[in-house]
Amino acid sequence: MVASSLGPPPLAVPHPRRWAALVLLCAANFMIILDSQIVILALPAISADLAMSPASAQWVLSANLLAFGGLLLLGGRAADLLGRRRMFLVGTALFLAISLLSGFAWSAGVLIAARALHGVSAALMAPTALAILTDAFPDGPDRHKALAGWAGIASFGAVTGLLAGGALTELGWQWVFLVNVPVALIMLVLAPVLLPESRDRDQPRTFDLAGAATSTGALVLLLYAIVLVPTAGWLSTRTLALLAGAIVLLAAFVAIESRSKAPLVPLHLFRSRSLVGGNLAMLAVGMLPFGLSVTMSQYAQTFLGLSAWDFGLRQVVMPLSATIGAYAGHALVTRWGVRAVAGAGMVAMAAGALLLLITVAAGQWRLDTFAGLAVFGAGMGVATVAAATAALAGVQRAHAGLASGLNTAALQSGGGFGVAVVVTVIASFSTIATGDEGGYRAGFIACAVIALVTLAITWTLLRSRPTADID
Repeated sequence: MVASSLGPPPLAVPHPRRWAALVLLCAANFMIILDSQIVILALPAISADLAMSPASAQWVLSANLLAFGGLLLLGGRAADLLGRRRMFLVGTALFLAISLLSGFAWSAGVLIAARALHGVSAALMAPTALAILTDAFPDGPDRHKALAGWAGIASFGAVTGLLAGGALTELGWQWVFLVNVPVALIMLVLAPVLLPESRDRDQPRTFDLAGAATSTGALVLLLYAIVLVPTAGWLSTRTLALLAGAIVLLAAFVAIESRSKAPLVPLHLFRSRSLVGGNLAMLAVGMLPFGLSVTMSQYAQTFLGLSAWDFGLRQVVMPLSATIGAYAGHALVTRWGVRAVAGAGMVAMAAGALLLLITVAAGQWRLDTFAGLAVFGAGMGVATVAAATAALAGVQRAHAGLASGLNTAALQSGGGFGVAVVVTVIASFSTIATGDEGGYRAGFIACAVIALVTLAITWTLLRSRPTADID
């Protein structure tokens, strides 16, 4: 049935501490982003201290990615059925315990296992926090402001990770994990006071185990295939087998959900053009920053000879401009609507990527390099707010956790896809005639193409003022 209202119905009495709750929820998002950035910078020190080979060191990152991305849908649905505040507390408690275990890890195997469990905690915290946010802020200007804060603090977490990662690693790589402990303790104390409890009371508290197994399996196989692509290639037997397995499990998941009386993911949700278009935009928002950062990092450190610290300082302009873009995004979405703002964000990211071609042509880091990063970052900020607003606007409160899980899964999967696609493009276009320079140029062009293709798709799917396409 077509509904004319925007998003979830408003709460009868708005939660009196919703703005204080927003600060706490943004702190959780900040810590998840900060953790991922700091670990990347600390990986060389971790590898040296724990005698890890390059292949095993990759699993410090990949184990977290697989668990996080694979369990997001299940985490979001658990929040809807069991209570969003309750599951947020469970995830935060696990985050605290695993940060301690990671900081005192005595072997590579223990650290990799801890990072996988960290992914489980993040899969509970991230969609649950976003679901609580959408439940506390009915659709409208206040929600746009809240989502801007959510997106802006993520960019700030990335900046902090770039700046603090080196300093903490100098003290000892253990501190990149132990720094989480006091913040997690504060969140555990404040969450019962500040966060409202909510869940879908109209649905039976039963889990679609077959749907959970097939969806989680499909996501894990897909993400594992993405992890392998940079080393194994897109057409290797292992990569193709994993992708085929993911497709088979996805087909099984759709068949199961279409027949289930209490599905993990009600398929009628995907009749919402706003939800589908918003999540496709969020997929691109994941792909583009990761893909561009990989290209820029390799170019700056191998071709221009910058140190990791020097590059990190120069790269800060992108997440800083993304923070500004996110805060501007809420006003723009309220005034212009999600389609125009998402489109403007994609155009800006394409323009920023193309501006960075000038750096490759000049063979040095110049003022226009900063301009390209700034334009790209601003586009990323406004596009993130527009994508999240569109994806969550037409969703009933009963499905807020699941919709948040889908949105976060799109972002995480996009990051993996972005790295895999761009690394493949760089390798394919690095020739004897052009050297690595040709590959880097192709990497930036690939980012621009991804942005423009996404612009065409989302412009078709999204409406200026998203409505709930379904009840």
